Amino acid sequence: MSPDAEALQLRVHPAGNAPTLVYLPGLHGDWTLVSSFRAAVAGRARFVEFTYPRTLTWSVTDYADAIERASLDHGIQRGWLLGESFGALIAWAMLTPERRTRTPHFEPEGLILAGGFVRHPLPFGARLLRRLGEALPMGPYRALLAGYAAFGRFRHRHAPETLASLAEFVARRTALDRQAMRARLELVARADFRAVARATTLPVCYLAGLVDPLVPWPFVRWWLRRNCPGYRSGKTFWLADHNVLSTASRPAANYILRWIEAARAPDADATSAPERR
Repeated sequence: MSPDAEALQLRVHPAGNAPTLVYLPGLHGDWTLVSSFRAAVAGRARFVEFTYPRTLTWSVTDYADAIERASLDHGIQRGWLLGESFGALIAWAMLTPERRTRTPHFEPEGLILAGGFVRHPLPFGARLLRRLGEALPMGPYRALLAGYAAFGRFRHRHAPETLASLAEFVARRTALDRQAMRARLELVARADFRAVARATTLPVCYLAGLVDPLVPWPFVRWWLRRNCPGYRSGKTFWLADHNVLSTASRPAANYILRWIEAARAPDADATSAPERR
């Protein structure tokens, strides 16, 4: 790891005896864009959130190891994994059979994919994005960030918590941060957790935004329906995008909590529940 990369960060937002939801962020690697979703589940779920170190060397397994250790160190022994985009790969890594035989280990109760995947349907696209990022100087990159922030003020005008976090999101996009995101893109291109998904009987659900240029979610959901024994349900929000937890924060929270409640019911059957479109 680069010597000036910060350590893994964890925050816990308590909610009494409510279920635990562990948020694993996407390529950007922090909790800045999940603010409105966090507010939507406040008091209804114990929300555990992470910011990744700006590492250039970690594997997906290294991320999973660090998150598991940090969770156990904070007394978080079980819960639902919420894997956003790249974070879905870390979630699958935490479901591997060899990890679940360790003592101690974090015990996943289920998995929610938010714009996530098992193996990216277009791995060459991740490598192309990495090359484009390498070729883009910092000046134009900052101009793009300014444009994103300007659009974000319109896009998130009904999500005040996310709106308030935009400045922090932009400030975190340093040169080292860009390198870390490019390293994660290479992990996306290489990762393949299809064998893990085929063996997963825990409840698995999927959230997507209709406009998603980064992950072709119809292919992901098609594959999960046919290959993952635990796949239960999915929902696409027509006015949301790839960052569905930000652009459909409140309805996404409602769906997730309903899925968790249904899975916790005594007669729940994760393999037979109909899929929600």
